[in-house]
Amino acid sequence: MTSLPNREPGAPRLGLVIDLDTCVGCHACAVACKQWNDGGHMAPLTDYDAYGAGPDGVWFNRIHSFEAGTEQGGCGSRTTNFPRSCLHCEQPACVTVCPTGASYKRAEDGIVLVNEDLCIGCKLCSWACPYGAREFDQDVGVMKKCTLCIDRIHNDTLAEAERVPACVMVCPTSARHFGDLADPSSAVSKLVAERGGYDLMPELGYEPTNKYLPPRPRPTLALDERVTKDSANDDLPLHGLLKWADRILAR
Repeated sequence: MTSLPNREPGAPRLGLVIDLDTCVGCHACAVACKQWNDGGHMAPLTDYDAYGAGPDGVWFNRIHSFEAGTEQGGCGSRTTNFPRSCLHCEQPACVTVCPTGASYKRAEDGIVLVNEDLCIGCKLCSWACPYGAREFDQDVGVMKKCTLCIDRIHNDTLAEAERVPACVMVCPTSARHFGDLADPSSAVSKLVAERGGYDLMPELGYEPTNKYLPPRPRPTLALDERVTKDSANDDLPLHGLLKWADRILAR
């Protein structure tokens, strides 16, 4: 089994902060991740039957959408888009179960990676990861995963503003943030503190580096209150109801 490195005090802990309040589920992050990494550190990312009836393949970033909340008439529910990728845990079970040392955690920045030359495709890491972040590439027979785009973030030939993961670079709503979560004065750490950022399944003890910012609460009115408010100045109550419905559907 593989041991974890001894991290030096003050070493950075690079990761993502994802704002569930502003993520619109557009999948731009997933597409940009696929495009960049298809020619980067973990390339290629295989596709199977890409234009057929059952497309599949290796994706490091996936987005799930949920309807959350129930109130009168369903008026209080909202769609929450939940991006999912490797969380680069401080205590990664995927690393400690690896029999060959192929899965490892870097001491210098805390990023969890896979050495394809050592990977035997046994899939123990994927079984150990509770977040479903490991991907098995059938074409080459090895496990692959998010690298935080190490060939971008440490690339001195890129402009400083571009030295962020591809998913962060393309997010149209700035729902994804990148930085050093070991530094309490960093922008990402301050964002987590201000918005109550949290770990995914902290009870497991893996101490994920990536954090999620919860959706902000939205004020709601009961159905009859909204209809009354919108139709108060209308000649026809039905017209007010239609206006209210249009606004709800447009959210």
